[in-house]
Amino acid sequence: MDNYKRAYEIKEDIIEYRRNIHSMAEVGFDLPNTSKYVKEKLIEFGYEPEEIIENGIVATVGKGGRTILLRADMDALPMNEESGLEFAAKNGISHTCGHDLHAAMLLGAAKLLKEQEDTLKGTVKFMFQPAEELLGGARKMIEAGVLENPKVDGAIMFHVYSTIPKGVVVVNTGVQAASNNNFKITVKGKGAHGAMPETGIDPIYIGAQIVIGLQELITREISYKNGAVLTTGNFEGGSAPNIIPDKAIIQGTMRTYDEDTQKYLVKRLPEIVKGIAETYRGTAEVEYLSDVPVLINDIEFSEEIINYIREFSQGRYNVEQGSAVTASEDFALVAKEVPGCMLVLGAADPNADTLYPLHNPKVTFGEDAMPLGTAIFVECATRWLKDNQ
Repeated sequence: MDNYKRAYEIKEDIIEYRRNIHSMAEVGFDLPNTSKYVKEKLIEFGYEPEEIIENGIVATVGKGGRTILLRADMDALPMNEESGLEFAAKNGISHTCGHDLHAAMLLGAAKLLKEQEDTLKGTVKFMFQPAEELLGGARKMIEAGVLENPKVDGAIMFHVYSTIPKGVVVVNTGVQAASNNNFKITVKGKGAHGAMPETGIDPIYIGAQIVIGLQELITREISYKNGAVLTTGNFEGGSAPNIIPDKAIIQGTMRTYDEDTQKYLVKRLPEIVKGIAETYRGTAEVEYLSDVPVLINDIEFSEEIINYIREFSQGRYNVEQGSAVTASEDFALVAKEVPGCMLVLGAADPNADTLYPLHNPKVTFGEDAMPLGTAIFVECATRWLKDNQ
């Protein structure tokens, strides 16, 4: 079967999948309508999908042999959509990261692979995941056994980019995405009148010192060659200008491409926070909200996949060498357990006057890119199974 030709023959179906998922945008683990839609489509194609965690769906095609996993995330973001699309979500939630395209491309791949089931040289497993934006869905699905029964031998995912032209596939081996440790710091002091600060312990002042002091980690404790970023994106405390509150909340994120650096930062941050708070007579607690490792594209596995993509192109699309991205992806947890490969697909909207980045309320995508993602999913899965019997 010509997977490229066949994928474009079902282009309108893939677009329909995407638009339906887009219009019912849901967040986190709470994807009842999205997961129901995906399950209904899989059943329509002839599958028996299993919900191994709430709104986390798995299905397989083929029998025996080695197993390759194809993964798509399905969750959106809690923000109003300003795309102007006629199928835009109207519930204060929007697919501004392109997960609707990911799910639609994987549904297309499931449809085509079911048509080829008799010729498959192994098993393809589909992973439709919730809560990637929370960096929690992959972990829960792994704990529920997504990589077992049958045991997964390799895994592939796509991420679309709204600023890369359609017809471009960006590939990379080695480090692909940054680690992620989001954190929440609760600073506790003693409330008092703003005109009598000596009678209280000011958590806002302590918090300000913590925000400044944490940058010492990056500028004085981490080697320049290992690189890291620490951003405090949220600081809340107090209710009036003349009241010293009892507590303040700081939230932020740490990211790096180096596993040892990640471990060091995770250990060291609470030490600095506690020390600063105690210096100013307060206390502070640190809670990590996420723990995702560096995403590493397994070199041997990724080189195989990239070779398939290059051979499959035949001038129909461009394959470009990429580099690591500073964003984080909880597919890293899958890639830590089995050889994995994250691919980037250009999906810029050719009709847009302005190309907005991911997570922008006005972002739009070029739907013509989706059949290419579907075709590459199918081609890579079938070729890898054939070559690794």
